[in-house]
Amino acid sequence: MRFLTALAALKHGRTVLDGTKRMRERPMAEVLDGLVALGVKAYSLEENGRPPVVVEAEGLAGGVARIRGSESSQFLSALLMVAPLARGDVRLEVSGTLVSRPYVDITCGVMADFGVQVQKGERDSFFVRAGQRYLPRAYRVEGDASNASYFLAAAAVAGGKVRVENFRPESLQGDAQFLKILEQMGCEVKRGENWAEVRGGELRGMEVDMSPMPDLVPTLAVVAAFAQGTTVIRNVGHLRLKESDRLRTVAGELAKMGVRVEEGKDWLRVERGKARGAEIETHNDHRLAMSFAVAGLAVPGVKIKGEDCVQKSFPTFWETLQKLYS
Repeated sequence: MRFLTALAALKHGRTVLDGTKRMRERPMAEVLDGLVALGVKAYSLEENGRPPVVVEAEGLAGGVARIRGSESSQFLSALLMVAPLARGDVRLEVSGTLVSRPYVDITCGVMADFGVQVQKGERDSFFVRAGQRYLPRAYRVEGDASNASYFLAAAAVAGGKVRVENFRPESLQGDAQFLKILEQMGCEVKRGENWAEVRGGELRGMEVDMSPMPDLVPTLAVVAAFAQGTTVIRNVGHLRLKESDRLRTVAGELAKMGVRVEEGKDWLRVERGKARGAEIETHNDHRLAMSFAVAGLAVPGVKIKGEDCVQKSFPTFWETLQKLYS
């Protein structure tokens, strides 16, 4: 939604974008305001900065746009990707803390791979010179570190060994750093150029800032349920604006399993309890479905409702998970 809204600014005419009930709850104002600053008429039909949104454009003029970075890095990435096709130079300035910064680094890295340079300034400012064009090339897409996390976590929770291929531990993807967290929690980790292997150990709780890798908070919360002591996950308030309110839904589903969990405005505290089987409601959130599937490897009686929601990001997840039993 956010990327397509920015893309619509490059065409001539009127574009209307809408989505599901949950999509209509997702913030869009920073993209819309950014496009307005760059010479495009963009607005929400509901006047709340959320979908459905309208873009009326005759191409992107360029200029300076200031956006808040506290809700999502996608606002910045959306504007960055269309910036080189503006008629004039584009400067994007981020106010406040930029969450999920590694995703912006990925955006800039891939833009560079296709021939467009982004100049990074001080205090989270980005400059894209006009006249640049994306160039075609052969390009190999590396494995998804977010999806790899569930199998790495499986080793941690079930106490076995899992090796994930086509996974770059030194990737720009922030989620690749999940290996370090598992290591700190007591797992044995081996790394290769294009693979990683995790062997489960005696897990211990820890305190961690997950703002660089928010998508893995459900995964970490499930692992924390099997760790000695307390795990505190901080600086993840923007998770309330995902496919579900992930702080609320993760806390609620863990509580069903008998895990002691406390939820704050931008944090979760998970204490090891005697986890038991439960019927897990996914809230149509693919990350919840896959994370709680990991819990089912260690606790009998875990049933995932609405399991088809994994189609969004990992259609073959259940078949791939089954391979751990073979």
